Amino acid sequence: MGILARAAGFALAAVLAASAAATGSAAANDDAVIKFGLPQDFTAVYTFVTSEYNQGQRDYLALVNGRGGIGGATFQALVLDHGNQPQRGIEAYERLKQQGALTIDALSTPVSRALVPRAMADHLNLLTTFSGRSDAADGSTFPYVIPMSPMYWSQAAAVVSYMNTATEGGLKGRKLAYVYIDSPFGREPLPVLNALAEENSFELGTFPYASPGSEQSAVWTQVRRFQPDWTIIWGAGVGQTVALREAVRNGIPRDRLATGVWLSESDAEIVGREQTKGVLKFEAVASGREPKIIADILSEVVAKGKGAGPEAKVGTAYYNMGVGMMAMMVEGARLALEADPTLPLTAERLNIGIRSITDFNAEGLLPPTTLTREDHQGGGAGRMAAWDGTRWVAKTDWFSAHQDLVWKMVRAESEKYRQTGE
Repeated sequence: MGILARAAGFALAAVLAASAAATGSAAANDDAVIKFGLPQDFTAVYTFVTSEYNQGQRDYLALVNGRGGIGGATFQALVLDHGNQPQRGIEAYERLKQQGALTIDALSTPVSRALVPRAMADHLNLLTTFSGRSDAADGSTFPYVIPMSPMYWSQAAAVVSYMNTATEGGLKGRKLAYVYIDSPFGREPLPVLNALAEENSFELGTFPYASPGSEQSAVWTQVRRFQPDWTIIWGAGVGQTVALREAVRNGIPRDRLATGVWLSESDAEIVGREQTKGVLKFEAVASGREPKIIADILSEVVAKGKGAGPEAKVGTAYYNMGVGMMAMMVEGARLALEADPTLPLTAERLNIGIRSITDFNAEGLLPPTTLTREDHQGGGAGRMAAWDGTRWVAKTDWFSAHQDLVWKMVRAESEKYRQTGE
């Protein structure tokens, strides 16, 4: 069975698990159960991405529940499939709201964008981890939209900063190709890339491909003719693996090829572990099984047969991203219950807890992260990592870049939202 077939099978299992979780929650209406809504894409564009991310989320909750929970409360994941479709995402949101979910993590930019007005009106925490609109970093404008992670503008700024440092003489006069899925997700980094091109005097070539990205040969012919010094690919799931394969096939130097967070061991395995050796990515969560939380999950959850998916996926980049973001959500709940131990916990109190997370690194899994009422991305730090054929190897320490430019854009765009609601 190929990896895509295995991923599809796991995705289906996840959807079935979703039905079971939702049914169970109706009977288990317990004030001491904190419910996290996870309507995500298991069947359309981001199938194996979602499967690994969601597996990490549920395994972390199993770890916390196995230790007795937090402040007298345990946690429940309510999982649904929205197929990356905004309307299905809205339907899932309403269903999960009725079931008592205090957070919604859609892991989809088009779905998250569609949910913003409802979450803001309902005071229900919309977690846009590694997705959604970048100006949601402004917590003063979007109090109930919380990235909790470096948004696309910070990721793109860090990638360009690394390229500038790694290029003798800097990027001035050089060519940078941006190859992206033609969707709100793919278009999101364009404002910051255009601003950095002007600021650093490099030529930016933009090359969109149609979603889901299964056919890109014509686009990559154009990229090859552009003769870039550096290339950024921006997609996830099928489109990202096709972009990686086409970049290799067209002779793009792998150590001059980079992306944001959406590239993992599974992507490299699909394209070829050796063929993709040297490719760079922005890493906001450490991958591998060395972080203490991942080791604890292996010994306290997986070894006891309570894992949510294949053991082989424990410690992959996407899996660890799910663990890291769920650890942030649980930390927010811990802070909320520390301030007021009354159960049931409400979405408003959880919101205050999440927005007071301070210098949290999930025992080395994350860069030190502080969320405030103003900063919902938590500082925007990550690091660059390179694929060595078997694993991701950090090339830098945790860092953030061009945050002055990023926040200037955040405030300008969030002000537009204040004025227009769009």
